[in-house]
Amino acid sequence: MKYFVITIAVLLSFVSCNKKEKTAIETKTETPFVWEGANVYFLLTDRFNNADPSNDINFNRNLETGKLRGFKGGDIKGVTQKIKEGYFTKLGVNAIWMTPIVEQIHGGTDEGTGLSYGFHGYWTSDWTAIDPNFGTKDDVRELVEAAHNNGIRILLDAVINHTGPVTAQDPVWPEAWVRTEPQCDYQSYENTVTCTLVKNLPDIKTESNEAVELPPQLVKKWKAEGRYEQEVAELDAFFKRTGHPRAPRFYIMKWLTDYITDFGIDGYRVDTVKHTELYVWQEFKAQCDYAFAEFKKNNPEKVLDDNDFYLVGEVYNYGISAGKAFDFGDKKVNYFDNAFNGLINFEAKWNAAQMPLEEFFNKYSNVLNSDLKGYSVLNYFSSHDDGQPFDPSRVKPYETATKLLLCPGASQVYYGDESARSLIIEGTQGDATLRSFMNWEAIKTDAKTQDVLLHWQKLGQFRAKHPAIGAGVHNMITKAPYVFSRIFSKDKYQDHVVIGLELPLGTKTIDVSSVFSNGERVYDAYSNTYATVEQGVVVLNTQTKIALLESAD
Repeated sequence: MKYFVITIAVLLSFVSCNKKEKTAIETKTETPFVWEGANVYFLLTDRFNNADPSNDINFNRNLETGKLRGFKGGDIKGVTQKIKEGYFTKLGVNAIWMTPIVEQIHGGTDEGTGLSYGFHGYWTSDWTAIDPNFGTKDDVRELVEAAHNNGIRILLDAVINHTGPVTAQDPVWPEAWVRTEPQCDYQSYENTVTCTLVKNLPDIKTESNEAVELPPQLVKKWKAEGRYEQEVAELDAFFKRTGHPRAPRFYIMKWLTDYITDFGIDGYRVDTVKHTELYVWQEFKAQCDYAFAEFKKNNPEKVLDDNDFYLVGEVYNYGISAGKAFDFGDKKVNYFDNAFNGLINFEAKWNAAQMPLEEFFNKYSNVLNSDLKGYSVLNYFSSHDDGQPFDPSRVKPYETATKLLLCPGASQVYYGDESARSLIIEGTQGDATLRSFMNWEAIKTDAKTQDVLLHWQKLGQFRAKHPAIGAGVHNMITKAPYVFSRIFSKDKYQDHVVIGLELPLGTKTIDVSSVFSNGERVYDAYSNTYATVEQGVVVLNTQTKIALLESAD
């Protein structure tokens, strides 16, 4: 969906703490999409929506598994279906991040949690193929087209660090490609990078510049599928163009960037970033940028905007307080410059729980507009592998939405956050408890769930319409009641909003003098109410404690 708004270009001249003068010029412009303030919906492809039951079982993956450790039927078509139904648009989502959709190991593995299959997508066997449990390349093409038609960007998930585990059906890759020991102890930079994450997860030798041949299992597979010659020809062209050695990491970069040139995806969430050398991600960024430029050149009618390809990295335990430098103990690494547009912020859930709202919001605004200027963080409160979510029992779904969706930075909504999908599932072990199937039935039939969802929708739509919320500058207006503004400008576009939280029910007076002019009409998107600014304030009579104010003129 594209939003068109009438904005007033504001020149703020701070005369005193309480009195500000403005010069207003009426303009009309399209709301730009900025990754720094995106509202990203993160879902496990297998656990979101099953639109095609015919692909639920492949490669004889039919053995009994540990609870929630097998494939449950979710697929690419299921995501597309919900895009077309308007589910994401109503939620104010403007980007969707899906777990990896590439072909997974065919067998299962048991590491003490019951048999597990690669339903989560992080156990790759072939980067060039879509796992049939998830769908087909035509399904990916339809997904991206449907998303773009609705103003939604698609992020796929990139894994370069490791292959899938070794099973009876999935032989280990050649020694020139992977190491199988030692296992990481995370006590230093080297013992976080040059090692296997866990037992039986072969680690790609990303540091190697030695030329390697294709793994024999891929050669055999591609020949059986009748595409060996085509794949080899494309690899030859890639290495000739780039001049890179035929080292393991560059094969994988070629395979991953094909999803950009073939389908026009908008970005990658990159897995296990800190377990791979920094220069790998700088090289990957260069290839992603090239592929995205090629797609835009060859498909001008499919170009959404002039944004660059987006890379957000998972540096496990990175927090916004660290600025650009992640500390391994014996080494600090800057993953932002020449690599990532943003990093996932593992700190947000703790800050939200421990800090007063103003301290929380003000801290993030200050860091993002100083140390991280030009970059961003992706804030989350629950995720697929974080065993300490903000609200595991889902007793605070309204508070979760308010704090997450109104926090400076980009927001990551984990599937089911908006519907209070339980994160405590009896009988599961480890992170399986976080990965139940989406609770669609509750959304359809349960009044409380529907009310929670409505709260997320109101905040999400307001966030999507106003880049100032995630990417703007935060300023507190009054402490009690708690009222603040967010102001954002880019080129000729300016966006400004006033938000009130913890307001009294019924009649409430809100100071908007620093943002809106006397006589200006404003709209409260939370209560669907209009008001006019008089003597620097608006008076609302609503039965809500929240006000989301935007210009209605």
